[in-house]
Amino acid sequence: MASNGLSLLRLTFLGTSAAAPTLQRNVSGLMVKADSELLLFDCGEGSQRQMIRYGTGFAVSRVFFTHFHADHYLGIIGFLRTLGMGGRTETLQLFGPVGAKRILLTALHLGIEKLAFPVDIVELNGDECLSLPGLSVGVVRADHRVPALSFVLKENDRAGRFNLETALRLGIAPGPDFGRLQQGHAVRNQQGQMVLPSQVIGEKRKGRVLAISGDTRPNPLFAQAATHADLLIHEATFSDDEKERALQTRHSTAREAGEIAHLAKAHRLLLTHLSSRFHVDSSPLVNQAKATFKGLVEVANDGMQLEIPMHTEATEQQPPPTPQKPQKAV
Repeated sequence: MASNGLSLLRLTFLGTSAAAPTLQRNVSGLMVKADSELLLFDCGEGSQRQMIRYGTGFAVSRVFFTHFHADHYLGIIGFLRTLGMGGRTETLQLFGPVGAKRILLTALHLGIEKLAFPVDIVELNGDECLSLPGLSVGVVRADHRVPALSFVLKENDRAGRFNLETALRLGIAPGPDFGRLQQGHAVRNQQGQMVLPSQVIGEKRKGRVLAISGDTRPNPLFAQAATHADLLIHEATFSDDEKERALQTRHSTAREAGEIAHLAKAHRLLLTHLSSRFHVDSSPLVNQAKATFKGLVEVANDGMQLEIPMHTEATEQQPPPTPQKPQKAV
């Protein structure tokens, strides 16, 4: 009955621009801190500088690539070299769609010295569910011009609350028996009667859900996997007036991103992977997404940090994630 959930789920946006960097936005990169695990989603050129700038650190255990267009992975080459120079010895896992081994093995061998730490490259088909400490990562095949993936992080359900007053009323003495009940074991009270965990522990509390679309056309399979997401991050490369281009390049408009968030019954939508047309004024994208999604809609910016707070009760709807001010540039 002990909780297997997380105490911390924090996001830092390293890059939110599509195709090429602008003065305000770097190309794709998102860091997720899940307790002690540091997970990197995409690693566009310049990502390691953004890690320094926004204070995420380099202790990444796993990198997930949505696909292998240059703006999503070229930064891994320099990042690997930096980790090697820093004396890393722990294995780094790299996950990506079909073709990951061929592309990433090339990246591993660029440079003068052989890496001093092991690198494990895993190719994903788009129908896997990976188990990590405190959470799972669901993998969904995206709809893009090349093999591409979306990811849905689901925190493990955490145990229900232990009702101290009920336990005392049922004659359980404070001490080891409290722990046994919380671990799912029945105990005898001071009168010799059996007390079950269900008598003193509430229903399990649902884990948090974070959904990351990557580059894709609107995908109902992703919406289904992301049902009731606390936070849904979706690309919004184009606005309504470039819908035809979105179709041709297999990207999404902001309005379509809103439709997916609505279909998923998400609580909050963050738009990212913006065309350079919107690097200063992104309000048209927000307005178009709001036309199809009635929840909270915002545009992600480089350096934006937020924490998704824990669910407090089994049936309680998740409040919006808590935004935090980006750290000052180094």
